[in-house]
Amino acid sequence: MFRLPILFLTLLYSACVSFGQSPGIPANVIATPYERHIELRWTTGMPAASEYQVYRSVDGIEYTLFKTVYPPLLSCIDWTGDEGLGLTRHYKVKAVSGVMSSDFSNPATATTFNMTDEQLLDMTQQYTLRYFWDYGHPVSGLARERSNGNDDIVTTGGSGFGIMALIVGVERGWITREAAVNRMVQIVSFLQVADRYHGVYPHWLDGNTGNTVPFSQYDNGADLVETAFLMQGLLAARQYFNQNDPLENAIRDVITILWEDVEWDWFRKNNGPVLYWHWSPNYGWQMNFPLRGFFEAQIVYILAAASPTHPVPASLYQTGWTAGNYANNASYYGYPIYCGPYGGGPMFFAHYSYLGFDPRGKKDAFCNYFVRNRNHALIQVAYALANPENHEGYGANCWGLTSCDGPNGYSAHDVNPQNDNGTVAPTAALASMPYVPAESMNALRYFYRELGQNLWGRYGFYDAFNLDQNWVAPSYLAIDQGPIVVMIENHRSGLFWDLFMANPEIQPALDAIGFVPNSTGTAAAPQSGFTARISPNPALPGAARLFVETGQPLELTARYFSADGSHALPVFSKRDVSQSTEIQLPNLPQGIGWLLVSDEKGHTQILKILTLSNP
Repeated sequence: MFRLPILFLTLLYSACVSFGQSPGIPANVIATPYERHIELRWTTGMPAASEYQVYRSVDGIEYTLFKTVYPPLLSCIDWTGDEGLGLTRHYKVKAVSGVMSSDFSNPATATTFNMTDEQLLDMTQQYTLRYFWDYGHPVSGLARERSNGNDDIVTTGGSGFGIMALIVGVERGWITREAAVNRMVQIVSFLQVADRYHGVYPHWLDGNTGNTVPFSQYDNGADLVETAFLMQGLLAARQYFNQNDPLENAIRDVITILWEDVEWDWFRKNNGPVLYWHWSPNYGWQMNFPLRGFFEAQIVYILAAASPTHPVPASLYQTGWTAGNYANNASYYGYPIYCGPYGGGPMFFAHYSYLGFDPRGKKDAFCNYFVRNRNHALIQVAYALANPENHEGYGANCWGLTSCDGPNGYSAHDVNPQNDNGTVAPTAALASMPYVPAESMNALRYFYRELGQNLWGRYGFYDAFNLDQNWVAPSYLAIDQGPIVVMIENHRSGLFWDLFMANPEIQPALDAIGFVPNSTGTAAAPQSGFTARISPNPALPGAARLFVETGQPLELTARYFSADGSHALPVFSKRDVSQSTEIQLPNLPQGIGWLLVSDEKGHTQILKILTLSNP
């Protein structure tokens, strides 16, 4: 066999390299400091590189290789954690292609600092927004279903959430209005030509073609719930993009067309008393899922009654949505839930329909939904404190059970112990911010400061984690990212509650359904008007006392719950207390338990107690 001499090959290779071009020097290198991390971002030079090497220095003199980054990613995170605040780091970036590399970029320097709660909220919203802005589908502009799946599958409901997230970006100054308008033109133009069935979109679309991507065998057509989430976002955008210029006028006009094309009435299935979730051009009503009983889909009936072109009778709210087993008169950890499954169900039940629909100051025949959703969150906090399944990490700062990715795949989680495997989703706590701001903020601080090294990434908090199994999701999901951005904004400014409710079709629909003014639940969970502690603790049976401090006379009620769920006992009811009061506690079951102390205004404190066995 003919062989070229090794020396000749070496010379040939060297000649090829010498005639090649080095990749361009990375430009616009910016290091942005936060409390526990520094983010480095840059733009590519030309010619492009196959990888980027990030070098780091603690003194600005000696640099060592810190991380290698591969395009299209042009950023990295340096988690400084608990190394200390006021930590200064210096960075340079080098582009590499094969054996060739560029010169170093100009250096970038940043110093970490102690962040206020407002700055932490800014950071969380801005990072999470990137899922929709940076990672949005390049052709459709819509939200990709998840970060670790098929990049061409976009989700209609999650895109409704994403549209609202873009508006937050404009309001907070993270993206320009012009850029957001261009993205909205891209989105609504695509939605005009994408598959629809009686005006209703499928759950998933191909982001390139607009063709339906089946969610399952029989779910390959219309999805009324996902369409409602999309319309909720579009109607908020119709109010926000209100300037009198050709592009914003066109956005509003197209949104109105899409909204008025939805044939809500057709999904009554032959004019029946209830709406149905799915319809397939191949399998008809095979899925057979009536929208009845409390879960995430309340917005469907509101929009269906509000439609100016294809409305359903407002009475369908009663004959469909609230018919059957709707009410739940039970209380969990001292909080009534009013409607829905055990403990309220997964936390997203209190989020998706309320990104735009403002539940404050109104009630239907069953409840004020702000109060219901606030209690839902408080139940989850109390459950995390009680921790009946003894999961690692659960507590006042680590809570939030919902549908999310988990160690064994995507599934629903809630406070029913059989549905709790120790998987916590940041979206559950963070999207509850309007209802329980103090408890949600506690969770945000903990997730970032204590778990952030593994839980924080390029689009904010990863989808979920399970400390029992030392597992963190590698994924982001549109339906979990969107509520974080939007509900934090509703807490901070009420923006989307104002925008969505300003649509002229909404309030008449609520009136027709039977919503009436209700003054409760117009603010977040009230702060306690008293302080309480137990001493001694631990204590022998009958030895513990409750010490209460209050600035004014109150009536207190206390209930005891054992951590294993085996006991739920009244301790005292409507007990008069004033200033400093000492109350002898009765014999309580041995072991760990929780004392829930409440006053007549709904202020509640949860105290952990350990009752010892008699010697």
